[in-house]
Amino acid sequence: MAKNKLSIAHLHWGFPPVIGGVETHLTILLPELVRLGHKVNLLTCPFEDVKAEDTYRGVGIYRQPIMDLNWLAKRGVNGITEEVRTTYNKFIDNVKPDCLHAHNMHYFSKIHAIELQRISQKKGIALFLTAHNVWDDSLFLDMIKRVKWTHIIAVSHFIAREIIGTGYNHRNITVIHHGIDQNIYSPKIDPSSIYRKYPVLKGKRVIFHPARMGLAKGCDVTIKALRIIKKRFPDVLLILAGTKNIIDWGLTQEKDIAYMVSLVNFLGVKDNVLIDSYSLDDMPKLYAASSVCVYPSTASEPFGLTMLEALSSGKPMIVTNTGGMPEIIKEGVNGFIVPIKDFESLASRIIQLLRDDDLRERLGNTGRQMVEQQYTKEIVAHNTLNIYKKFC
Repeated sequence: MAKNKLSIAHLHWGFPPVIGGVETHLTILLPELVRLGHKVNLLTCPFEDVKAEDTYRGVGIYRQPIMDLNWLAKRGVNGITEEVRTTYNKFIDNVKPDCLHAHNMHYFSKIHAIELQRISQKKGIALFLTAHNVWDDSLFLDMIKRVKWTHIIAVSHFIAREIIGTGYNHRNITVIHHGIDQNIYSPKIDPSSIYRKYPVLKGKRVIFHPARMGLAKGCDVTIKALRIIKKRFPDVLLILAGTKNIIDWGLTQEKDIAYMVSLVNFLGVKDNVLIDSYSLDDMPKLYAASSVCVYPSTASEPFGLTMLEALSSGKPMIVTNTGGMPEIIKEGVNGFIVPIKDFESLASRIIQLLRDDDLRERLGNTGRQMVEQQYTKEIVAHNTLNIYKKFC
């Protein structure tokens, strides 16, 4: 019989101040599980000047070096088995979970995943995985089959199809889309404080590219579109986000940013671009200050939590037809879908929205209604608990 109140141990490579989609998801799901009466703890990476043990809205946070992917990317994972095993055992013995829930631990390090499976089997604890991403290489193919997960949660139907395509049993996968705190991301948010912090935003037509600044996120495509948009709206301003405090497994972030800064200068749009690393508290206000949001990913984006943030804020979203994005953004309903790397089509859709207030409002209102009906934090927590209670 399933227990009414569970002790749930989550594990992930990052948590704020580290920024990213999975990290944001954890700030939404985990406190909601606590609000529903469950005991929740997280094992994650350390961060400079942040306590090794702390709490976040009722969630116990434990930070250990073996969870730091940036460190592991430089060091390598050879020779760390004993340290991983010791850290896992100490964490699990301390929090005494009914179930273990790993996030994106079907990649990066075989040692971490195998040791987690070994401990879960030894202690008789159910082991869940949320797959926030998939990869097209032998490491992913090996790890998705090697570890015996009790059940896998996929954040989109795209992710589920990719995993099933490896031969994985479809009965062992459930799709649970992300949810959002619709009170934090709301059309009612007052942007005045963000205007004080960034005075350049006030009175401008603002395009917000909320995903971290990287080529895979299509930031260069947006920059190229900006040169076209500027001819129609000289006062337009593009916000680019997330230039530090990220997990950089491929060690490409600095190179990507350098290229895009040079592109901004080369195209003559420097005065129309705001680049900074924004806090979680800044994000709802940046959406409130924006007219249009864009995420023209050039990769197979698994989901894109920023889509929900934009829609919940009452803003239309423009994305590319890749990965799980079309599961959320519907053409002409709550935004637009443009071809990958097609900066001219992106510019055309942005211009259409900037010049048509009624269209912008209609798409924004529809997006907000979709979030309220399908993508709230309450819904994602309820669906996740249903999975736990089948096995714990």
